[in-house]
Amino acid sequence: MRLNELSDNPGATKKRKRVGRGPGSGTGKMGGRGIKGQKSRSGVAIKGFEGGQMPLYQRLPKRGFSKPNRKAFAVINLGLIQKFIDLGKLDAKSITEDSLVESGVVRRKLDGIRVLAKGEITAKANIAVTGASKSAVEAVEKAGGALTLVAKAAAAE
Repeated sequence: MRLNELSDNPGATKKRKRVGRGPGSGTGKMGGRGIKGQKSRSGVAIKGFEGGQMPLYQRLPKRGFSKPNRKAFAVINLGLIQKFIDLGKLDAKSITEDSLVESGVVRRKLDGIRVLAKGEITAKANIAVTGASKSAVEAVEKAGGALTLVAKAAAAE
């Protein structure tokens, strides 16, 4: 086999349909668009339009809403904190939101950092964050540490 003998499998490529190129082509004159009407014109996009009938998306009932002022927390698990303490990237004596961002445990604070109880924590750690689950607080206290919740200062940001 040589380079000049390479070709696609039969049926893998298709010729482009050249529209509006005379009556002999089969797609001449109106170019396969039919006669007159909105759809035969250029620049027409009728996505949800159903010819004056109430569109489906308006007929269906709506449920719920998106809270415009909801808080978005950066979430981390206790197992991840323990892993970073073991690697020496976090100091167990005082773990704050800023130290968590600096060490790379979490990328950014968002509206605060929330700690969840997935994973084990064995280090005696003092953690100060915006939010935590009850089970996370219990797990930290069981390991001999303390998990305190600090109110996010709205004026600071």
